Amino acid sequence: MATKKQKWFITAFQIKGSVISTIYQQVIFCGMFGVFISILHHYKLPVSQPILGTVIPSIVLGLLLVFRTNTAYERFWEGRKIWGSMVNTIRNLARQIWVSVDENSLEDKDNKIIALNLLVAFAVATKLHLRGEKINSELEELMPAEKFQNLKIVNNPPIEIAFWIGDYLQQQYNSHNLNSYQLISMQELLNNLVDNLGASERILKTPMPLAYAIHLKQLLLLYCLLLPFQVVASLDLWTGIISALVSFSLLGIEAIGLEIENPFGYDTNDLPLDNICTNMKRNIDDLMSLRPSVQSYSHKNI
Repeated sequence: MATKKQKWFITAFQIKGSVISTIYQQVIFCGMFGVFISILHHYKLPVSQPILGTVIPSIVLGLLLVFRTNTAYERFWEGRKIWGSMVNTIRNLARQIWVSVDENSLEDKDNKIIALNLLVAFAVATKLHLRGEKINSELEELMPAEKFQNLKIVNNPPIEIAFWIGDYLQQQYNSHNLNSYQLISMQELLNNLVDNLGASERILKTPMPLAYAIHLKQLLLLYCLLLPFQVVASLDLWTGIISALVSFSLLGIEAIGLEIENPFGYDTNDLPLDNICTNMKRNIDDLMSLRPSVQSYSHKNI
């Protein structure tokens, strides 16, 4: 078993999940450009210009990068909180449906099971919706065939599923299997699910302002290309290596921001939505294996 020190080094040299594959071409380019400038300097050409270090102050570039990364991380963390809220809301709503809705016939129990599976389907449909994927077999096993076919033709599948769940709750109220207080409580939880969907769509459809992204890339490129002119007099043939290392640091920070600003994708650094949905399905299955110790059969409308 690896010790903490060994894990630290393993993580430090890990390729999967890092941004190396994203920025290595730019880093190589900056390193080669530094080598080119060092060769010119070696042959006594006047390429050493330390004054260029004042063109883009390091503190300005650093603040821009920090702001970029913090903004992206806020989007990532907000996405995680939204999905955490969705998981808790589905658990609470499933528990209330399973315990509170009366079963006066075998059909009532079957409809209750369908409703609980629709809660999982809401999360799965939200995942697919945020990723721009089409309805697939992952949803087919969570609902009747008729509903699955209807879901294929709607523009926003999670909203359709939320409608079905709300319709089920209203039917149970009309059948006197729920009282008005229980209905209101469950409808509020369902509203929270729709709010979570809207918050996720807001993150997805509100990208970083294009002008900001362009300007930051321009400043990074300009800084990395000016760096060899600043340091070549003191570093000589080491200029290319140092330029590559500096560009790796700066471009890596910017790439991390790009990597995490949309937390709903498939990358290693995105939210594990597949695992979240799988665990949610397992939780609902476990809930349906339990039987309430007390079952009421005569709710009165209040």
